[in-house]
Amino acid sequence: METEKKETIRIIHVRFNTDGTVREIGDRPASMTAQEWFNTLSRGTFGAYTATTGGRGYFMLSPEVIGELSKTA
Repeated sequence: METEKKETIRIIHVRFNTDGTVREIGDRPASMTAQEWFNTLSRGTFGAYTATTGGRGYFMLSPEVIGELSKTA
């Protein structure tokens, strides 16, 4: 019987200040500010970010992509 390999996706939550800067973001490398990590994820991915209401949003990325982008830190 053949099994399907399911791709793992991680969700990185983002919270913004009222001025639009990033207040909190998940999986942030220690060497980066929240805003720098958001900018890195935004520039390094396409179509992975979804804005929601209340000054929030999220990225949906594979662990491999997160790992590669965190190496730039």
